[in-house]
Amino acid sequence: MENHLRLMLEQQAARQGWQGMQLRYEISVPASAANLPPCSDALQVQATGEAPSAMERQTLQIRCVDTPGWSTNATGQAHVFLPAVHAEGIIDRGQTLTAGDLKLQRINIAKARRGYYNQIEEVVGLAAKRRIRAGQTITPALLEQAMAVKRGQPVKIVASNEGIEASTSGEALADGQPGDVIRVRNVGSGKVIDAKVLEQGVVTSTF
Repeated sequence: MENHLRLMLEQQAARQGWQGMQLRYEISVPASAANLPPCSDALQVQATGEAPSAMERQTLQIRCVDTPGWSTNATGQAHVFLPAVHAEGIIDRGQTLTAGDLKLQRINIAKARRGYYNQIEEVVGLAAKRRIRAGQTITPALLEQAMAVKRGQPVKIVASNEGIEASTSGEALADGQPGDVIRVRNVGSGKVIDAKVLEQGVVTSTF
């Protein structure tokens, strides 16, 4: 029965790209099964319920292939433990995550109702929506795309005209993602302009 559940979960793990899976099983067989004669052949195990995920409780039928009428039902529950990304220390709101901010720690993913990340690389470069405490499981709701430009940050203002490109230094007066139009102060002239965010630390004049 464990082999049957393990095979189901290994197939699910392959589909979902799980890494570092560990399993624990809970199997319940009715007491009446003790009255069945010994089975000289391999037991055949088949899921008979409609549980959509291999992690949910499964209803199993167990049959002895060479003995007609030799059959019993059982239930099986597999618990899946995966390395999940946790905060190594306190992560402040707006902080862009690096590998040094994170660690892997095993959790029972059936209890991870708010989601989880299985690999550190999945979250490096994202930003914290709110303060995250040390040791907290990192969930999708805690993260957002990091701002390409942050308020008060030095930026490069680029402009092009008839194939001639020039650049100057500026200061962002608002946060922005690529494509956003934000206010930027030209450090040299002190003039405030509207500029479109191009990429990390780079904007372009919109006039």
